[in-house]
Amino acid sequence: MQPVNRIITLLAGLVLLFPLAATAENSKTFGQYVIHYNALATDVLPPQVARQYQITRSRNRGMINITVLKNILGSPGQPVHAQVEVSARNLAGQGRAIRTREIRDGNAIYYIGEFGVANEETLKFRVTARPQGSQESVEVEFSQDFYTQ
Repeated sequence: MQPVNRIITLLAGLVLLFPLAATAENSKTFGQYVIHYNALATDVLPPQVARQYQITRSRNRGMINITVLKNILGSPGQPVHAQVEVSARNLAGQGRAIRTREIRDGNAIYYIGEFGVANEETLKFRVTARPQGSQESVEVEFSQDFYTQ
């Protein structure tokens, strides 16, 4: 299985296994690119996956995963490097920047960010991604509820 398909399959599997803890994978197409984004609590990750990618598993930790693909006819898309910035706000308006790190797995490229969460906290994320070689950025906004108990 190709690396990009492996991570998408992993995330899709997590969504099926833990429907209350994670949302379905979301995506937004812009021009010749598509951005995939997902946020979930890190305690739903299998221990071996968390170790492999150096992610702290905890009910009080969240994770965001961003992947940018270039649309190529007849394929699931080509992973591309991107400048990715993520911020989040809770319902009280408290904001935080979420630092992401690039992870490469074979040909797959994805951006992971970790952050603390409180029980029944709703975070509104703003993701800005600019694919390498592109002059344009895309902005995606979405919300995710976290339950830590």
